[in-house]
Formats: sequence, C-alpha cells, structure tokens
Amino acid sequence: MGDTPVASLGGKTPLEAAHTPHMNRLAGMGEMGRVQTIPPGMEPGSDIANMALLGYDPAVYHTGRAPLEAASLGVSLDPHQVAFRCNLVYLEDDGRGGRRMGDHSAGHITTQEARELVNALQEACDGLPLTLHAGVSYRHLLVWDHGDDSLPTTPPHDILGEPSDPYARVYDQVEVLSRFVARAAAILAAHPVNARRVAQGRRPANAVWPWGQGRAPSMPTLQERFGLAGSMISAVDLLKGLGVYAGLEPVEVPGATGYLDTNYQGKVEAALGALEDGDLVFVHVEAPDEASHEGSLEKKIRAIEDFDAKVVGPILRGLEGKGLVHVLVAADHLTPLHVRTHVGDPSLFALFRGRLEASAGPAAKVHFHEKAASQTGLHLSSGPELFERLVGSI
Repeated sequence: MGDTPVASLGGKTPLEAAHTPHMNRLAGMGEMGRVQTIPPGMEPGSDIANMALLGYDPAVYHTGRAPLEAASLGVSLDPHQVAFRCNLVYLEDDGRGGRRMGDHSAGHITTQEARELVNALQEACDGLPLTLHAGVSYRHLLVWDHGDDSLPTTPPHDILGEPSDPYARVYDQVEVLSRFVARAAAILAAHPVNARRVAQGRRPANAVWPWGQGRAPSMPTLQERFGLAGSMISAVDLLKGLGVYAGLEPVEVPGATGYLDTNYQGKVEAALGALEDGDLVFVHVEAPDEASHEGSLEKKIRAIEDFDAKVVGPILRGLEGKGLVHVLVAADHLTPLHVRTHVGDPSLFALFRGRLEASAGPAAKVHFHEKAASQTGLHLSSGPELFERLVGSI
C-alpha cells in the first residue's frame, strides 16, 4: 500500500490521493508513524516484512520464504529438504533473440487453471529428487531432497520487463533444476489451458520460476512469547505459513484470491468471528501490492479504497461497543509504482488502543498517508517494536 509521490497525482502518493475515511478515523483516534520492517542488509520481501510485523526479528528467524509457504500447505520439511516458491510465469520474446519477464503471475492465472497445470507438471519431476505442490493462483511450492539453499535465485516480480535469461542461468548450473525447468516449459507449451488462454487473449503460463528457497525455521509461538492465541486470514500461502509457525490458526475464506476480486466481506466476517474466542487476528490483503507490481495507478487506488471501505470500516464498526480493543493498520513494505517492486524504506502504520464507540461523523482532519506519518516524529526501528506496542497491556 505504501508508495512514493506520483507526478500525475500532483506529487501525492496513491494512499494520499485515495478516499480513506476509515483509516483516517483510526489515525485520528490513535497514533500514526513509520516503522522499519526491513532490517538493514536484508531483502525487502513480504516474507521478511510480515515476519517483522508479527513480532519476529527476521535477522534471527528468517531462513527463506518458501519454507513458510510449505507450512501453509501442510508440507513438513525434513532437515535435508529445501523448499522453493515456484511461480507460474509468462516469459515473452524481447525482440533480440532472448526473453524477458512479461508477468510474474502469468496474467493472474486462476487457481483452477493452475491446478490443472501443476497436475501436468508432476511429470517434470519424474526421476528427480523433487516434489511439486499446488498452491493458489500462480504461487506453488517445489521441494528438493538434499537441495542447495544457497543458490542466488531472483524473485520474478523484481525483474518485470527485464531480460530474464541472465537470472535463469542459475537453473542451468544445477542439473536437477535445469532438467525440471526445461521439461516444464515443454509441458506448458503443449497444455490445453494455455491454448485456451491464448485464444482468449490472455497471457499463458509458459514457464516455471523457482525462487525464495530455504529450510524449515525454528520459531517460538506467540502463545509461548506473549500468551496470545489467535488466527491468520490471508489468501497467500506465505502469510498462512507465517501464521502456522507463530501458532495462529489459519482461517480459510472462500473466494479469497489475493487480488482485486478477493472476498473482502468474507475476510471481515471471519476476522470478527475469530475475535470472539481468540486474542489476536491478523488480516492480510494483497491487492495493493499486486496492483503495484502491475504498475497500475488506477488499480492501486481502487485496491486502497476497497481495503478502507470493505475491510477497515466494517471491522471498526464490528468492534464498536466491544470493550478495550487494539487495532493496527500497517503496510508491510513500500511497493512504489515507478519501480514495480518492494523497497526497504520505512513503512507506515496507524495504531489505536481503547474503546471504540459508534462514529458520530467525520473524525478530526487527520489523513493517513506516508508524508503525514513521517511528520508525526514517531519512528520505530523494527517490526517487533511495533508488535510489542500493539499487544502491550492486553
């Protein structure tokens, strides 16, 4: 959700230009500031940023993105196994005899289509120490027995529009991955799902892209650390896996897609229901990040406004009259439209602790956005510092 000033918006950020009365209300009632979710020297990924927001120091606990996604899929990793995120991607000709990363999500391929492709791709694992597990949309999991977790792989969303061949050479250097990637490309090229997508004018999933590898981490639960039990609500396996390691119950919401068409109402109902019995619920919405990777200002503003109207507003109303509550809205990291990927700059948050009463109308004239957050002077050095501020006195 976080961004940098956009010239076509007169120097405003998408969040600053969006209509966000509910986040503004939250910031006006509570406190607003910035937080450094990405520790110095670490990659500004969603895995690191969200681990920090859940109160864990990534420098201590982070071993890779894919092991977290494995936990979400119920895949238990043995010490000798290395998990990779395996994207279905679209590679396009660059006009010079090479290829470039056309789309890290294969045109936001549907989960149903992806499952058909992943079923066919099982053949690419024959005779190799690899196991492929289906996830959601373009996000899947590859497990390599006795694999190498030190390979310099690259997130596909970091190289959108760039030549992909230089980054794919890492697979050519390892026979197991080289054979898998080549076999997968042949299977995808001949698959009816892709033929239908091309006929419909949509991008095919014509390649696999393993990345984000690592071994299983060792993390204490939030119950062990803070005495907290709760739930995780997300369409994204990464977040659900983080929740598993943190001891949070993953809540499945039908129609949760991780995109603009996600089931916002279902997430809200699940969150309010989870709070009836639990201490904490973490609700993750991916749409602003996906719009940023696409470089779409229109979609990003829509995603922000949908989040405000369809998630923040209903949750605040649902918590009115419920006694003492702590509510945090935070961007895990900035994803500026002009670079279409994550950056390690400080993110922003609004935090309220108290009793929510029915709103009598517009709150004080406080606007929740990056510039305003920086002007409060409240700057936290880490995600764990923000999490402890959230759960303090519970």
